[in-house]
Amino acid sequence: MASLHHWYPLRRWNAAGTVLVGAAVLAGCNKAGRAQATAAAPAGGAVTLWTDSTELFMEHPALIVGAPDKFAVHLTDLTDFAPLRSGRVTLRFTPRGSGQPVVVAQEAPRSPGIYGPAPAFTQPGVYDLTIQVESPQVRDEIRVPDLRVYASAAEAPKEEAGGTSGIRFLKEQQWKTPGFATAFADSGTVRESFPATGQLVPAAGKIARVSAPIAGLVETAGLAATPAPGQRVTRGQVLAVLTPTLGESGSAYAQARAELREAEDEFARARRLYEVEAVPQRRVHEADIRLAAAREALTAFAGGGTPREDGRLVVRAPLAGVVATRSLTPGTRVDAGTELFTIVDPRVVWVQVNVPADEATRVGRTAPATFRVAGDDRDRGTRRLVSVGSIIDSATRTVPVIYETANPDGALKIGANVRVRVRTGRDVSGVVIPASAVLDEDGRPIAYVQTEGEAFEKRELEVGGADSAHALVHAGIRPGERVVTGAAYQVRLASLSTSVPAHGHEH
Repeated sequence: MASLHHWYPLRRWNAAGTVLVGAAVLAGCNKAGRAQATAAAPAGGAVTLWTDSTELFMEHPALIVGAPDKFAVHLTDLTDFAPLRSGRVTLRFTPRGSGQPVVVAQEAPRSPGIYGPAPAFTQPGVYDLTIQVESPQVRDEIRVPDLRVYASAAEAPKEEAGGTSGIRFLKEQQWKTPGFATAFADSGTVRESFPATGQLVPAAGKIARVSAPIAGLVETAGLAATPAPGQRVTRGQVLAVLTPTLGESGSAYAQARAELREAEDEFARARRLYEVEAVPQRRVHEADIRLAAAREALTAFAGGGTPREDGRLVVRAPLAGVVATRSLTPGTRVDAGTELFTIVDPRVVWVQVNVPADEATRVGRTAPATFRVAGDDRDRGTRRLVSVGSIIDSATRTVPVIYETANPDGALKIGANVRVRVRTGRDVSGVVIPASAVLDEDGRPIAYVQTEGEAFEKRELEVGGADSAHALVHAGIRPGERVVTGAAYQVRLASLSTSVPAHGHEH
């Protein structure tokens, strides 16, 4: 038999020293006829429990001798949270003490996931129920203790007004929702962390602002072929061509070009004369020094650009990357120092985190952080800590902490806001739930807890740590509670509904 994890009756009544299962107004199964019943009608019950492989949500009427009524047994395969679509289910009610068991079986569900056996009891008392499941999906044995059968309707507890509280999300809704899943909260250990906000920024040496090295006109020819924002460029690729103007920097550039040509001519003449022994070697050496100085002067004026024979200056990409900005208009005059392009190499980016000043000492020096980009719920990891600032920002009372992360596909965009879990490097113990169960609602962590088979609650959490798979919760969830780990957004939509859903069980 699969081990029994939890049994959640909707309500328990204690009568004559025995414990029995009672219920608030039935949430659907057998509700259709009972919703119109008087307040004095006998109360039925509901049971929710999980084994290792099966979830049982069972609703039943008040159990009275000689008054058979249909049960609603909902069975879910926990491997994929799908309803049982076939297979035999046997319910065996064994009385405490003496008496014959009551056995009822159903060969197939009435509708996917729902069985509707109708046992008939001949004697009152407390019964223990064993449900035998024999399906191609699941083979299981589920035990439900302490079911009370009454001698007459007059002895049974009565229904109470009010119904079941919480968010209603019916079994049929759960089964039809792709990805819906739940899991138990448990005791465990994760790496301690705390939340912070930040931004993606270029890594050092991975951004270049390309400016006009001299005053000049942007050449029209070929401008259409210059890279646009978002396009990749290689190191040395032509970005633009400038024609120097007669301004200060343009004139100096022209003078430097003239001096270079003169130095080249002088060097060539000195070598020819030296070869015929008309001048000493010292003359060649002096010409060579002058030529080197002229080249350095022109390079300085070109600012990394490449001078052409016609006097124009070619502006090239100083690094490989993606064009972030382009500020060029054909035929426009630009001054020396005017920014023309911004190029970013996005393969490595920095996560700049604004850590609250009182948390700065807790930053783990060897523990990587995790982060989520705004609008994306995927957890991403950093690969190393770059630096921890030593000055507190007087306005925000935060300390800048920088992590490095790989971005080979360029999916992370410079300037994006991020939510970061900064790890302290310490292991902490407490209530652990799957990380997928933790949702963000207006900056607050929340989770949805399955309190009964079709009832859920929203809980605000105090999260003490998280990794890629698990989150540690200091407050909001207890061990043994069942949390929604998949399709929680659908449960949230159900919580926002102002109408009570029709039950929809096909019994």
